[in-house]
Amino acid sequence: MFIQNALPQKPNLWKYIIGLIVVVFFWRGLGSIPLIAAMFTKASDLGSIDMTPAGLADLLGANLFLSVMLSSFVLGLIGLFLYVKFVHKQSIRSLTTSREKIDWGRIFFSFFVTILFIGGFLYAGVMMEPDSYQWNFNKEAFIILAAIVLLMLPLQTSFEEYFFRGYLLQGLGVATNSRFWSLVITSSLFGLMHIFNPEIQKIGYAVLTVYIGLGFLMGIMTLMDEGLELALGFHAANNMTIALMVTTDWSALQTDALYVSSAEPDLGGMLLFLGGMFVVLLGIFALRYRWKNWGNKLFGKALVLEEETTA
Repeated sequence: MFIQNALPQKPNLWKYIIGLIVVVFFWRGLGSIPLIAAMFTKASDLGSIDMTPAGLADLLGANLFLSVMLSSFVLGLIGLFLYVKFVHKQSIRSLTTSREKIDWGRIFFSFFVTILFIGGFLYAGVMMEPDSYQWNFNKEAFIILAAIVLLMLPLQTSFEEYFFRGYLLQGLGVATNSRFWSLVITSSLFGLMHIFNPEIQKIGYAVLTVYIGLGFLMGIMTLMDEGLELALGFHAANNMTIALMVTTDWSALQTDALYVSSAEPDLGGMLLFLGGMFVVLLGIFALRYRWKNWGNKLFGKALVLEEETTA
């Protein structure tokens, strides 16, 4: 059982509280240094800088801004791994999966299925509404973008998965002994993490339902499959595909993507697309990995005593 991987180390509440502080320090504290340093090289007066993602991308260049932004997540991942290893005395494997070793086949299967689904959807959007998309291909900039996306974006998405669906899901599962509440709380926290994204100004706080929904989607993958592998593959593919294919002036990801979209955001369309991902992707994974006992996996106890498993 994935959540029970935290049990042999007898997790204490104080360890998780300090762990949150340490991870946030690495992620938001140390992680802000590259961005601040980059801004100093471009402007002597930081107070005059437009601090929105679009403004910073204009100041630094989209690729430099993307790389320094992603570096904060890389530092967060390093801090999380170090804390889990040396304070919780827990292996990275046990933070990843209930299996004896990390199943890379699951990661890559989820990755490629997601690329086909999201890439196909985005391409269909371009074909159906060509007037809303401007071809933006610049060979040199796109090659640099592709290198950043391949090398750094999977580390950003991995940090979020290990932090929310790994560290916090296991910790809350132990604390509440409830798979359902650990799913609800971590999914909600994942959504609220995006509360300062520029999409909020454009669409409103209702867009947080999309991020919370994504948290539920990846949380269900994790609980049903007893490991992070599918969520790791999905999250990386989702962000990488969007970063390479489409950008807008109001989104958090400002990139030299193939297309610039001028279409107005549609919350209803976003939620419809999210619902499609729930049906299609969870359906594919359920068939591929023969998921059973949904009720117990999503609503049952997080901790199962040995006598319960052998009864």
